[in-house]
Amino acid sequence: MQGMATADFQRLIEDELELARWLGLRAESLEGGKATVRLPFKAESVRPGGTIAGPAMMALADCAMYAAVLGLRKEAVMALTSNLTIHFLRAPKPGDLIAEAEVLRLGRRLAVIEVSLRSEGEAKPVAHVTGTYALPSHGHGEGSAVP
Repeated sequence: MQGMATADFQRLIEDELELARWLGLRAESLEGGKATVRLPFKAESVRPGGTIAGPAMMALADCAMYAAVLGLRKEAVMALTSNLTIHFLRAPKPGDLIAEAEVLRLGRRLAVIEVSLRSEGEAKPVAHVTGTYALPSHGHGEGSAVP
C-alpha cells in the first residue's frame, strides 16, 4: 500500500471535490497517517455572531479525515464517511482554520480518525472531531494498527 502525496490530494480537491474547492480547502501535508488541511477565511463562512459556521468546520474536518486516510492508502479514493462526531469547544474568530487529522486505526474495512481544529496562530483547539471512514473492500490486506 502506498499513500497519496500532498500535491495529488490537492489536485483531487480541485478536480473532484466541488464543495472543498468552493470552500478553498488547501492540503498542507499528508504523511504517515496524518494530514493538515487549511480552510482559508471567507466572509461567506461566517454565521451570525461573527464566528465560523459549524457546517464549514465539519467540511474541513471531513476533508482532513479523508486526506489522512488517502495519505496511507491512495487506492481508497472511494472511501466514505460513515461517522463524524464534532464537539465545538469554543467559537473561532474569523480567520483561517487549520485541521490536523490522525488515523488512529486503519483496518480492512474501516479507518478511525481523530481531528483537532484550531484557529491559525492559536494553540487551543476550537473543535474536536472523531470519525470513521468505510473503506473499499477489494484488494486490501489485513487490518493494521497505525503507530
